[in-house]
Amino acid sequence: MGLDLYYVPGSPPCRSVLLTARALNLNLNLKLVDLHGGEHMKPEYLKINPQHTVPALVDDGFAVWESRAIITYLANKYGKGKGLYPEDPKARAQVDQLLFYNIGSLYARFSDYFYPQLFGGAPADQAKLEKLEDALKVVNTLLEGKQYLTGNTLTIADLDYLAAISTFEATDVNFLKYPNIKRWYETAKSNAPGYEEANGKGLVAFKELVKNLLKK
Repeated sequence: MGLDLYYVPGSPPCRSVLLTARALNLNLNLKLVDLHGGEHMKPEYLKINPQHTVPALVDDGFAVWESRAIITYLANKYGKGKGLYPEDPKARAQVDQLLFYNIGSLYARFSDYFYPQLFGGAPADQAKLEKLEDALKVVNTLLEGKQYLTGNTLTIADLDYLAAISTFEATDVNFLKYPNIKRWYETAKSNAPGYEEANGKGLVAFKELVKNLLKK
């Protein structure tokens, strides 16, 4: 049956999974979900993901959803010895805390700031932008003296942040003013396997979505 990924190309969480799969040299059966058509609300999809979101992964009948759960699952099952998700408890804890920080702070604050503008026509909220900037400052500090987020080895944390932070290119969030983030961003893009296919194309799709929605 293989690995089925239910996804939308422009979605940052979906791109995180695509980047991880490429880094693990996995072939995914890509299943495009028509959100506008309500496909994610149909009973057959709700059996896979009762939260009715993307991404969702089905591995030979086993379903898992939430992007960070998916990438840790893939790395656990298919990435032994590849360094993407360290087996040492302390090293793994560093990766985990970064994943949790992304979903709970960095990407959460980006979503809170930008998506009301994109999907609801709300004005930019300076207070929300400042909270996002605070999260970026933390990431910039974490990268001090490091090639990647946890040291000198690319991990799934870098891939997850790469999918999230690249999305900021479509917005007014100037993440490149932070020197450590800028350096890391160029390094991670250059060294993430299959970056253009796994993230670049989806980022273009997201930028087109932003352009079309904000010009209305």
